Amino acid sequence: MITIGCFHAHYSNIALIEETLAAYEVELVHYVDPGLDCLKHDADFSDVVIQKKVAQTLQWIAECHADAILVTCSLFATVLEQEAIQVPVPVIGIDDPLLQEMRRVKGDYIIAFTNPATIEGTMARVNQALQHEDENGQPHVAKASQTEAVCIPRTFELIMRGDRQGYFEAVREGLQQIAEQYPGTMVVAAQLSMAPAAAQVTADTGIAIHSPLALLAAYLEMNLGVTRQ
Repeated sequence: MITIGCFHAHYSNIALIEETLAAYEVELVHYVDPGLDCLKHDADFSDVVIQKKVAQTLQWIAECHADAILVTCSLFATVLEQEAIQVPVPVIGIDDPLLQEMRRVKGDYIIAFTNPATIEGTMARVNQALQHEDENGQPHVAKASQTEAVCIPRTFELIMRGDRQGYFEAVREGLQQIAEQYPGTMVVAAQLSMAPAAAQVTADTGIAIHSPLALLAAYLEMNLGVTRQ
């Protein structure tokens, strides 16, 4: 059985991962550290702070006999390209399955967030994932895949103070409004905490709202070889 160390910024993500992978032969060991989220509004907060903490935690999880690491926080995932190569086990960011799907399916995307601190880093990962080289060898984002970031206001503080139902309702309403405002555009709920609301909008309206959870199990099957029980 494979052991996956799950690195979270908030405890609410634990249940989402447990439920998604309940049918698989996998042991999940959870590590929760909300500290970076508490520091993100400090004047001296920077990517260097994120990189240092994420690097330390990834090394620690790997030393605790994890066969692979799943980073469920979008803020943590923004520095994985630099830090994951230093870790002796595979490291998967929660948005990796979505980035892979966006490379495969060209089109216009609205990337929805609730946490403003994750927008810049995540959009950098999105645009990098969609880049290809032109005839002069210069990287650029394919015209076939245009992206735009939208933040649903006054929502993230709800989940951070433990109001999970209030967060769910606010995100559900926000995602539905975005989907109705941008018909014909693929809407992505960028953060793991948004996945239940995204699924509810899809069930209620028939409008597909993509989320990190929807493709996670299949991605882990392909990349880590996890199998169903």
